[in-house]
Amino acid sequence: MTPEGAKARGSTRSMLALVAMIVFLDIAGIGLIVPVMPRLIISLTGVTIDRAAELGGWLLFAYAVMQFLFAPVIGGLSDRFGRRPVLLLTLFALGIDYALMAWAPTLEWLFVGRVISGVMGATFAAANSCIADIVPAEDRGRAFGAIGGVGAAGFVLGPGIGGLLGGFGERVPFMAASGLALGGALIGWFVLQETLPPERRRAFSMLRANPIGSMVHMAKVPLVLGCLVAILFMQLAAQSQLAVWSFQGIARFGWSPLVIGLTIASYGVLLIVAQGFAVGPLVTRFGAQRVAVVGAACGIPSYLILATAPNTGIIMTGMVVGACSGVAFPAMQQLMTRRVSEDAQGELQGAIASVASLTAIVGPPLMTGVFGAYADAQGVYFPGAPFLLSAMLFCVGWAVLIIAMARHQDETIVPNRP
Repeated sequence: MTPEGAKARGSTRSMLALVAMIVFLDIAGIGLIVPVMPRLIISLTGVTIDRAAELGGWLLFAYAVMQFLFAPVIGGLSDRFGRRPVLLLTLFALGIDYALMAWAPTLEWLFVGRVISGVMGATFAAANSCIADIVPAEDRGRAFGAIGGVGAAGFVLGPGIGGLLGGFGERVPFMAASGLALGGALIGWFVLQETLPPERRRAFSMLRANPIGSMVHMAKVPLVLGCLVAILFMQLAAQSQLAVWSFQGIARFGWSPLVIGLTIASYGVLLIVAQGFAVGPLVTRFGAQRVAVVGAACGIPSYLILATAPNTGIIMTGMVVGACSGVAFPAMQQLMTRRVSEDAQGELQGAIASVASLTAIVGPPLMTGVFGAYADAQGVYFPGAPFLLSAMLFCVGWAVLIIAMARHQDETIVPNRP
């Protein structure tokens, strides 16, 4: 390698490390509040655990609606003005928002906070766009996996620390989350460099910066469309973990906030191993398509185990199996970014975020509704029912992915547009 090449590689690694650090701070802040959310809802409303789960689902719904609507806008703005200002603005706004939720006197104030979080919840999209800007197409799977592993690391520390801080009050973790987000914005202000040069930027248009416009354009390449549909079903399945994990743990096994935090943290460790260390070697040896298909298959037995587990030990087994499916998403991202023009990488990440947000709109009310129906004193008692539904949804997504990979292996990129 020439000295110039070594210098360029070193600069790329430094930038990726910085972006990863910012993502870590943001995700750790999100993880901090997970263990105490049930207690905060109950303290504000005085409802029972099953009703608190339903309210928690609607809080996630409010967040997801805003992210669905605004993720393409944020992605389009990053394609127009660059990644740095968008990343810093979203982190700063999230810090202020967590502070607002820390002092929320009513459930309505908490909803307002979640709406603001949804509007500004674009850190991952901006970070992934940075990767597409500076990492060669053939190495993006490894980089996407590394960022995913860093996000998982945030969930390792976040919920664990949140569980500990929750012992001092259900609002303390929100204050800590605010500090982390604002700290990330401050660090980024001084050291984060722009990754999208002016000559690769494009004009901003609301006709494209909306969920329908961005996804219609991405759907011009069938493989990208197939991956987006697969992500739709797989992310909808994942909403069972996001929406009812704390509540089902309390109902089935009597988990404390500390145990809730530790189980989430344990899953984060498994994702660190899968995404942070396994994706790159697996993609290099077997190819992104095979890794995506085989990895995604692991999600089906995982949810079946989670649905029927008789104790926390078996739950952990299901988590180990499920973590193996974590290699699929970075591999799918690599496949999609190779088929989208360089001036539309932010738009692609916005489309992916919109799909995930759409599932978060439908998923929490669906999953918490199923949980509430099977976790009360009437009828069949089966609080693991949401995970059984997730297994079915994941199976559909896996089938869509297989068909897309089989039919559309060789495609050209989406053409550049003015």
